[in-house]
Amino acid sequence: MQFKDVIGQEKIKQRLISSVKGGRMPHAQIFLGPQGSGNLSLAIAFAQFVLCEQPTENDSCGTCRSCNKVGKLIHPDVHFSYPTVGSKMVSTHFLKQWRASIASNSYLEINQWLQALDAENKQGNITRDECVDIIKKLSFKTFEGTHKILIMWLPEYLGKEGNRLLKLIEEPPENTLFILVAENQELILNTILSRCQLLTMNKLKHEDIVHALVARKQVEEQEAQRIAFLADGNFTEALSLIGNATNDNATGFLKWFRVCYLGKATELVEWVDEFAKLGRENQKQFLRYALHFLREYMVIKLVGDAKARLQPNELTTAQKMTKVIEYEQIEPISTVLNNCFYYIERNAHPKVLFLDASIQINKILKGKK
Repeated sequence: MQFKDVIGQEKIKQRLISSVKGGRMPHAQIFLGPQGSGNLSLAIAFAQFVLCEQPTENDSCGTCRSCNKVGKLIHPDVHFSYPTVGSKMVSTHFLKQWRASIASNSYLEINQWLQALDAENKQGNITRDECVDIIKKLSFKTFEGTHKILIMWLPEYLGKEGNRLLKLIEEPPENTLFILVAENQELILNTILSRCQLLTMNKLKHEDIVHALVARKQVEEQEAQRIAFLADGNFTEALSLIGNATNDNATGFLKWFRVCYLGKATELVEWVDEFAKLGRENQKQFLRYALHFLREYMVIKLVGDAKARLQPNELTTAQKMTKVIEYEQIEPISTVLNNCFYYIERNAHPKVLFLDASIQINKILKGKK
């Protein structure tokens, strides 16, 4: 993977390129960025640039032996660590699934990865045995390249086991690089944070996602704009929305909130029964849309229609709702929707979940605590 394959993040790319060319590479870095920002893709591209045998001014060549091996995730000096399922599992047990997943989508997210492992409801973790294996692998000399590189995806899953790696991170063997690819700084051990240089990435720009969808996935411009609005800087989300039929979510959202506002038990149960039939992915898509809609609705409340990123029919819906939903009610409603999304991903019973959510929204709309 080359830097040109990574969407956006141009300033970060240039900073990494300058560090390699100037011989100022920190031995331990954390690539911190929100889900779908491309920090994992960037870590792989950085490793390829470091090991490239014939680098250009601003990228790896993409054709040398080293580039080919890094691109296929088979370079003997590039090691990967990632969450697995099971108390004694190590990453090398799942290399086949890892290579297939990254080849399919380098903007991978944790739930997609755990599904690839057939984890069902089990939680992922980076185990004690994995830490021991990392120490062992990095004690060897380089096989082919100039550096040994460890890319750890989601060090948040280390927990206290991360303390086993502190001495290795602080005093690594010669020409050893640690790249920790993280999404949530608060879940990383402070002892690890203090030993690494933090490289912070923002979510992707709207126009970068649109361009990537059109150029890479042959999505029509108007559809790419719609998907980018919903994705809100998250390319992983954008990819999941491709191919989904454009439902009239605005009308469906308005119907749900009308039923919630009236609070009639029979209508609430009927709506929930129908919604539960959609399936988990369609329910998640609806919730994504609902959260996007509320963000733009907040913009309308604050500065008016002109700045809202809504299609004409959606804007009409939002204008109808201004008499019903006050600005102060947006945050608690969004919290309910975010909680629904969280529990849907964890296989909550949809009828129970959305009936409870509907009752909560009814209380919010009626001004009740």
